[in-house]
Amino acid sequence: MTPRKDWSPGNGAGTGFNAQPLHFMATSFIKKALGTEATEPAVTPPPASAPSTSFVKKPKLGAKSRKREIPEGLWTKCKKCSTMVFDKELDENLKVCPQCNYHFQIGARERIHSLVETCTFEELDAHMTSVDVLNFTGAASYLSKLEKYQKATGLKDAVVTGIGRIDEHRVALGIMDFAFLGGSMGSVVGEKLTRLIERATEKELPLVIISTSGGARMYEGMFSLMQMAKTCGALAYHARAKLPFISVLTDPTMAGVMASFASVGDLILAEPGAMIGFAGPRVIKDTTQAELPPGFQTAEFLLDHGLIDAIVPRKEMKQRLGEYIDFLMFNRKSAV
Repeated sequence: MTPRKDWSPGNGAGTGFNAQPLHFMATSFIKKALGTEATEPAVTPPPASAPSTSFVKKPKLGAKSRKREIPEGLWTKCKKCSTMVFDKELDENLKVCPQCNYHFQIGARERIHSLVETCTFEELDAHMTSVDVLNFTGAASYLSKLEKYQKATGLKDAVVTGIGRIDEHRVALGIMDFAFLGGSMGSVVGEKLTRLIERATEKELPLVIISTSGGARMYEGMFSLMQMAKTCGALAYHARAKLPFISVLTDPTMAGVMASFASVGDLILAEPGAMIGFAGPRVIKDTTQAELPPGFQTAEFLLDHGLIDAIVPRKEMKQRLGEYIDFLMFNRKSAV
């Protein structure tokens, strides 16, 4: 058989059998094996009306999250045990976790309702408000902060004072609210408490002050610090009249408030787990260069070291206050 003239092993342009040289076939095979061979474009593009044969990706539908979003105002997560507590149950339990007995912070109005008999509380100096004596300006002005917290809390300042009845006793009652500028003691807080103490002395009433504060109010400078001496001076006259003063410390009670009227009670009570002290643990540790003991500045630690007299759960506070006042006022009741 005579081979065709247009084919030969070395002919790179053979056309009889669409033959290709061996080195080209080897290269093509390697490219296909590696998946790197480029696709040749179509000679004639398909008409616009022709249906596309390419794969059309379906739009991805957003996957439904299995985590159910919990609406705000229905559940609260306990800071101690991380249990989700139904807000209605928490309110009925006086803001105390039913699982671990953690005491949440509570507002002044709520605390008043939990302590005094219904419709017996008469508020004093309700319209007294702070004044920006120093024209303090920082990231925000003092007046703007006062306005902000007055709208948020419904209070004029960080303390509510008045006279109410606990069991059978009329009591002069002052209750601080941490939600208003951290319960800081400014001129109005000091003045309202001083007037309350003087009213209790004049009317011969027992005095109960429930404290929660971060300390003196920096926006008022030395005018804030003066309230420490003023409140303690009024309490000295109250003690001279042989009238009882019960100080209740709640979480937190710190700095200037703890260093003044909160620590000079005839009887000092505290709620479980309350942080109580003058300076914070970090400041004390950096100053003393010493490791602080476990539970430092908690109510339980201070009870063990004799600074407070008793730890009273919030749900028992009304009953225990009534018992203490009844005991402390026994001589006066007998004299009457």
